[in-house]
Amino acid sequence: MAELEIKNLHVEVEGKQILKGVDLAVSKGEVHALMGPNGSGKSTLANAIMGHPGYDVTEGKILFRGQDVTETEPDERARRGLFMAFQYPSAIPGVSVVNFLRTAINAHRKARGEDPIPLKEFRKLLEGKMDLLKVDREFTRRYLNEGFSGGEKKRCEILQMAILEPVVAVMDETDSGLDIDALRTVAEAVSAMRGPDLGTLIITHYQRILGYVTPDFVHIMLDGRVVEQGGAELASQLEPASPRFRARSTRSAPTSRSSSAASRGGRSSTSTTPPRPRSRWR
Repeated sequence: MAELEIKNLHVEVEGKQILKGVDLAVSKGEVHALMGPNGSGKSTLANAIMGHPGYDVTEGKILFRGQDVTETEPDERARRGLFMAFQYPSAIPGVSVVNFLRTAINAHRKARGEDPIPLKEFRKLLEGKMDLLKVDREFTRRYLNEGFSGGEKKRCEILQMAILEPVVAVMDETDSGLDIDALRTVAEAVSAMRGPDLGTLIITHYQRILGYVTPDFVHIMLDGRVVEQGGAELASQLEPASPRFRARSTRSAPTSRSSSAASRGGRSSTSTTPPRPRSRWR
């Protein structure tokens, strides 16, 4: 049984249906990449997994470690071992990174009936994770995300993931807005976290991060549905200009559940506007 199972998930946002029957499973030790154009429902799925109150699940289930968490509050999901790295992390002036991390880990320990982590033990844990992720010691003395560059914000998210040691991590467009050097640094940190005790879902519409973090599985989302799945090689075959992508997007009777998704993809791929250099669908 997979640690995270999404079954026939339908989600509405402000009365508009976004997800239209998504099935997905992530197990420990696996890295999954969810790709698709803007507006296809990728971030909606991430927020639904974490229980964002603005996302209304109208049908289907979210199972985590065999239990139905569809109606569970976000903080409870986090304490059970779900983690989400945000696309746009918020700044919290006046709260240092180190204090935030210690508060977060103690909240998890309290949920397990454990005492707060001793300061010496926490410092040793933090320094070990910072060394693993190649994070400068001064980093944790700064206020959380205040004045951080895009790359620093994303590295801070990964440091949180390393400290909390989740069962499944959802990374919502972690590569968004990063230059190539920041992307490489963040990708190396993600790779350092890879292991048999962590399942990872990387959400992206860029292929470039997958050049540094090779996924075990790739899922393609269009118009609120997962329309194709495969191995790492699938990502490299999805250039908008490629004949195979156009064929997949415009076929009249796709093998998936979504003919409307295919036709939407077809309109995008046959546009006369050339694609932006690094984006795979814009």
